[in-house]
Amino acid sequence: MNRKRVAGLDGLRGLCALYVVLFHCWAYTFRGFPRYRGPYWLSWLGFGRLSVVLFLVLSGFSLALAAARNDWRLGSLARYARRRAWRILPAYWAALAFSLVIAWTVVRQPHSAEPTAGSVVVYTLLLQDLFTVPTPNGAFWSIGVEALLYGVLPLLLILCRRYGPVVMLAVVTVPVVLIGVVVFDGSPPQGDNWLAPHLVPAFAAGVVAAGVVAAGDRLRHLPWAVLSVLAAIPAAALVLHQGARWMVNHYYWVDLAVVPAMTLFLLAVVNGRPAALIRLLESSPLRRLGSISYSLYLIHLPIVVVIDQKLVAPRLGHGTVAFAATTILAGGLSLIGAWWFARAFELPFRSWADVRNAILVSVAPLRLSDRT
Repeated sequence: MNRKRVAGLDGLRGLCALYVVLFHCWAYTFRGFPRYRGPYWLSWLGFGRLSVVLFLVLSGFSLALAAARNDWRLGSLARYARRRAWRILPAYWAALAFSLVIAWTVVRQPHSAEPTAGSVVVYTLLLQDLFTVPTPNGAFWSIGVEALLYGVLPLLLILCRRYGPVVMLAVVTVPVVLIGVVVFDGSPPQGDNWLAPHLVPAFAAGVVAAGVVAAGDRLRHLPWAVLSVLAAIPAAALVLHQGARWMVNHYYWVDLAVVPAMTLFLLAVVNGRPAALIRLLESSPLRRLGSISYSLYLIHLPIVVVIDQKLVAPRLGHGTVAFAATTILAGGLSLIGAWWFARAFELPFRSWADVRNAILVSVAPLRLSDRT
């Protein structure tokens, strides 16, 4: 690990994005999710939501790491907002335009009406977690959640600086648990929006992991991988026993239950263990996949829906052969499209943001000398 890059995280992001693609190919091929009617040996593909939770843990870690090394100080809020905007908005808005064109001219998203003018406004402003409108892209729900969590990060860092990361995590987690138990009598409803409040603990856990890394070598040699396996056993056993249908109806609690194991696993990866896994995650194919993971996540679902509903399902139905055809065609097109999409709408803006920030840093001493 160096100050600019943590070994293994790019590959981990790439695998998460690829799993989400496979999950959607699986879900739309066999239909009826979470009532799965396909072969048992493919049932491991039914947990796409968990990849999104891991994305949030990774996001909290990545955004908080520099602040954790600087006494939990984020620096200029304006600079933070600019960096986040440059990082996510160009590709997101381009993917939104692509998704709207597909929904209006080819096929709309399943389980949703055709996007309206209200959809355009809400999704352009990243407000889809707050307002219910027809969606142009079912994967965009998590982007709305992520954007809201970006706004929460400065508050989390203030809590870390004043009271410590453990207290911060308790402050955001205890209310979520109490609301689930007291307000909803243990059975919170599973809606399509207002998900950010109960996913804050996942993001905050990533912030805590950044604090552990910033603490230095005294925590480096803990058996993080073993601890992550032990933490995963209860939640994994319950989910595997109950199945995907049960999990979908209990996302509220499952999301919370898997966060400790994911956070400990992240710390294992950051500390280079197990070494074989790090070598795999650092392999050239996975690092390249990680470099386009955001674009892959943004554009894959409209492609999957078009391939399934317009090409595969009318000819092959909804069996295992149809799944294989959908995965090869939609997965291949999504990877090719993401490669092009990242180079058109991610990398240029990311590079410009780096250049602009370097210019601002270099000019700042000159401005200071002018004032003195």
